Amino acid sequence: MPEEKTRIPADRMPRHVAIIMDGNGRWAEKKGVSRIKGHTAGMEAMKEIIRKSSHMGIQYLTVYAFSTENWKRTMEEVSGIFKLLVQFVKLDLSELDEENVRVRVLGDYSVIPEAAKKSLDKTLKTTENNTGMQFNVAVNYGSRAEITRGVNRLAEQVRSGEIEGEITEEMISRSLYTGDENGNIPDPDLIIRTSGEERLSNFLLWQAAYSEFEFTDLLWPDFTPEAYEKLIEDYAGSDRRFGGR
Repeated sequence: MPEEKTRIPADRMPRHVAIIMDGNGRWAEKKGVSRIKGHTAGMEAMKEIIRKSSHMGIQYLTVYAFSTENWKRTMEEVSGIFKLLVQFVKLDLSELDEENVRVRVLGDYSVIPEAAKKSLDKTLKTTENNTGMQFNVAVNYGSRAEITRGVNRLAEQVRSGEIEGEITEEMISRSLYTGDENGNIPDPDLIIRTSGEERLSNFLLWQAAYSEFEFTDLLWPDFTPEAYEKLIEDYAGSDRRFGGR
């Protein structure tokens, strides 16, 4: 996929952007439609942001699609979200593959409905050899659960004698979903949250140590590629110091 003309210098472009896609339900309430229609509109917005990210030359895009806490929602809404995931794969997998996008999953998706699980498996298999942008979908993901899982894996390696000596930050990073099994995804340079909320909501807590944050009052279905590019321009103008001064 060719890179898009943009005012952002290549050396100021974030390598990894992560997005908390918030506001589908409130968008639906404002429109007087069902929450599922809000999620449908949100899915369309996500497609546009995937295209925009790949066109701009962003190397990694991560979206918070379904958290470990989202199971608390009604059965109807949860079922509808996973049906949308199946629909997305059915209608858009060929485009992702043609555009050389590689899809990876962050989270334990073994427990999601079987049709959605099969759709994700198909997507991972179809795109596994693609070399363009890596699109990470956080499904049944929670950062505390991710860190706990990683620590337990390290503890088992210590017990087996595979690890000797101190546990390092690098070891912890590699034990996470963003670690070895997904190609050591770099920490996000920029985390965006829509809908006016300003919190991480259990998303990439370890990886966000030095991320820049951009918040917008736009509800996710109203988040356009133009609004996205504006936030990236804001990021490009920031001075990242990583605690150095």
